[in-house]
Amino acid sequence: MLEDISALMYSASVWVLPAVTAITLHEAAHGWVAWKLGDDTAKRAGRVSFNPARHVDPFGTLVLPGILLVMQAPFLFGYARPVPVNFGRLRHPRRDMIWVAAAGPGINIAMAYLAALLMYATVLVPDVAAPWMFQNLKNALVLNVVLAVFNMLPLPPLDGSRVALGLLPPGLAVRYARLERYGMAIIIGLLILPPLIGSQFGMQLDLLPWLLLGPVETLIDSILTLAGH
Repeated sequence: MLEDISALMYSASVWVLPAVTAITLHEAAHGWVAWKLGDDTAKRAGRVSFNPARHVDPFGTLVLPGILLVMQAPFLFGYARPVPVNFGRLRHPRRDMIWVAAAGPGINIAMAYLAALLMYATVLVPDVAAPWMFQNLKNALVLNVVLAVFNMLPLPPLDGSRVALGLLPPGLAVRYARLERYGMAIIIGLLILPPLIGSQFGMQLDLLPWLLLGPVETLIDSILTLAGH
């Protein structure tokens, strides 16, 4: 029993910091770029901050990942409080919408690269702490890449849908924007229901690995190569 508790505490200690920073700084980046491009909505709400505490959603950032961790789920999922952005206040709404949306995945890629670089620093810490530090950095690398790739899927309300809106011709963009109201239902329908249905019939219907695995592996390999590993 004590060994199980100890293993769980260690697992939590190498996942919590990477997960919280990846999720919350993703949201902070949206607000910061929107502020620089003309919309101060997030700034006035106190959300243009790289302090994770300002973006934590008690359930989505702490409880949900914790439950998945305790259940030894094959993946971690969570979310922060969305940063308020008024796209109509941007100086060039259609163009700037792309930059605001891409800022979240962009900072995740930057943090993944930073984690890869910091892996070299594990030789500078005491031997007893080096494996723990390396595991935190490894998890940060993977989580940030997964979060970036997942959010760039062109499914409302993910960041990829905002990028698509900014790139589509106006007529198509208007029709595409109407999907926003069904966004979470679409995500649940495409990503969560198929595995549940497949499990009832002994079939593998999980679309998430099919959508993410190739891009995630390619991006991780590229980051490690760029970092000299």
